[in-house]
Amino acid sequence: MAAVLDILRKARAENRRLLAVLFDPDDDPLLVDKLAERCEHQQVDLALVGGSLLTRGHTEDCLRRVKAAYSGPVLLFPGNEIQVVPGADGLLLLSLLSGRNADYLIGKHVVAAPFIKESGIPTIPTGYLLIESGALTTANYISQSLPVPHNKPDIAAVTALAGSQLGMQIIYLDAGSGAAKPVSSEMIRRVVQTLPADTPVFAGGGIRDAETAAAAWDAGATVVVVGNGLTANPELMTLLTEKKRQKQA
Repeated sequence: MAAVLDILRKARAENRRLLAVLFDPDDDPLLVDKLAERCEHQQVDLALVGGSLLTRGHTEDCLRRVKAAYSGPVLLFPGNEIQVVPGADGLLLLSLLSGRNADYLIGKHVVAAPFIKESGIPTIPTGYLLIESGALTTANYISQSLPVPHNKPDIAAVTALAGSQLGMQIIYLDAGSGAAKPVSSEMIRRVVQTLPADTPVFAGGGIRDAETAAAAWDAGATVVVVGNGLTANPELMTLLTEKKRQKQA
């Protein structure tokens, strides 16, 4: 399998839209199995495994189940150091650029560093921005940090640019689990326009229909990430993949 970052950069250069599905390790294992099978059938581009809060800590089992049913790249999306487990194709090494909590800028990374090295998983330095969504999300609460205001795209753009200048290879704009509204098209567009042309942008949180995903792709997001929306509406994956094909036709 080609290096995941190379795949993402190629998609960015070719203006191709990618769809990623986020798996929560706290979800019922049978739900994980079914969702992974749907990802394979629908030819989803990426799978992410992780979350802001785990109550059962089944990350390794969740990862194993996803990889058993899905042949595409599977990346860890760790909310903390205990979610670093072996077997993934890559790890989004998140630094919470939107907040000022040192634990999520570098502290957690120091603790996780030897485990990441031991795992041998390729890391992708990722600038992670929480975006205000009209609701207090789990990520906001756990990280104890303020999100970027929803209506301030310039703040997001310069924050993302600073992350790129610090060496971040991906920028991830996240309204968070339970978001009342997604990241705005204007914010995505400003971030994409401000970043170097080889920097893929992920957009997630609050995406519950194909039209919202299409708006994020049209604004320049390389990857749209959907998680809870699929749990509430399993048929959404079909709608999303159809919309993606229409956009690339």
